[in-house]
Amino acid sequence: MQNDETLQTGWIRRSALFLTAQNLSLFGSSVVSFAIIWHITLTTSSGLWMMLATVSAMVPQVLVSLFGGALADRHNRKTLIMLSDGFIALSTLGLAVAFLMGYTRLELLLIVSAVRSAGAGIQTPAVSALYPQLVPRDKLTKVQGINQTIGSVLMLASPPVAGLLLGSLGIVACFLTDVITAAMAIAVTSFIRVEKVPRANAPLSIWSDMREGIRYTLCHPRLRRLILCFGIAMFLITPAAVLSPLMVQRTFGPEVWKLTANEVSWTAGNLLGGIYVSVKGDFKNKVLTVAVCMLAFGVLFGLLGAAWDFVSYLVFMALGGLFLPALSTAQTVHIQEITEPEKLGRVFSVLQIVMGSAMPVAILAFGPLADVISVQWLLIVSGVLLAGVGVWYGLTGNRDSSRGLLSGRACAVKPPQP
Repeated sequence: MQNDETLQTGWIRRSALFLTAQNLSLFGSSVVSFAIIWHITLTTSSGLWMMLATVSAMVPQVLVSLFGGALADRHNRKTLIMLSDGFIALSTLGLAVAFLMGYTRLELLLIVSAVRSAGAGIQTPAVSALYPQLVPRDKLTKVQGINQTIGSVLMLASPPVAGLLLGSLGIVACFLTDVITAAMAIAVTSFIRVEKVPRANAPLSIWSDMREGIRYTLCHPRLRRLILCFGIAMFLITPAAVLSPLMVQRTFGPEVWKLTANEVSWTAGNLLGGIYVSVKGDFKNKVLTVAVCMLAFGVLFGLLGAAWDFVSYLVFMALGGLFLPALSTAQTVHIQEITEPEKLGRVFSVLQIVMGSAMPVAILAFGPLADVISVQWLLIVSGVLLAGVGVWYGLTGNRDSSRGLLSGRACAVKPPQP
């Protein structure tokens, strides 16, 4: 693993290439995701099909991510990212060919969505784990902030692009857009030079690696506390993330522009928050940053439920979006700083499993409740609880800080003795 002194040379070029590649890939994937959901919506108008589309796009990534994290710690992460990007692009290209040949069954969309999701489960831990190999530690926050800003811009741009392509050229054009952006991303990534992270012990089996990753994460006091915090937080964020359009429709009216404004206000807040993080450059106390952001989320989500008109609602929604880049960046960089480099992929995969599972579980609880309790009260109660989680993490998250990376080493699985 390169040290920070070595990383100081050429890190700007490496970062620019990697951010360009990843956001090209993200843009194409977003266009396809919107196109598939809208195509199914327009074709079926069925809640069941929407549920199936959501499950096929989310669940495989959660199921595969632990395996993906183990692969990221065993192999060259750059190569793994390129291969998974190519795998996703090939599956999408096959879908485009099938549609051009007239085979347009919706079941095929679900299958390919699941394949794409599984590919993302391999790719995502490798992407998160690769940053410390490209960027000096003191620049990680700035680079993550820039990435958040670019991602917010793309989230603003991808829906209209998907709508334009879907409406004028058809869904195949959306598929081909993803194939083209993936090919460009792979080409750009190939120019980045990065080595495999060396491991102190001879590799065990992939299953042993996975078990070791879980054990290391859960026995590391600071990682365990962070992952518990984010699991609970994702559960409590669900009413604001999923049910807010329902509140807008019930309380302020069913006009399409209001539902659109709801999404745009959140994304605009994300954009401004990403700019702030990229300009600030670093957070000295990342635990405190996470805690303050969660506290702010709780207060603002509670205020969403108490909003007295649509304008105040949009203001609270935008302010909530403002804190997301700081929360995401501080959390990611904190994990990168306190985790042993050869275990980063598996730690991020465990985090992905916890966060990816929390929201589907939460919607099973909050969805039916929204039909017997007003969404406003769900937002207020979940907001108060989320603020409490932020206070708890702020008071406890810095424990064991002096032990740093050593916090989890005692829990690592020892290699078999000869």
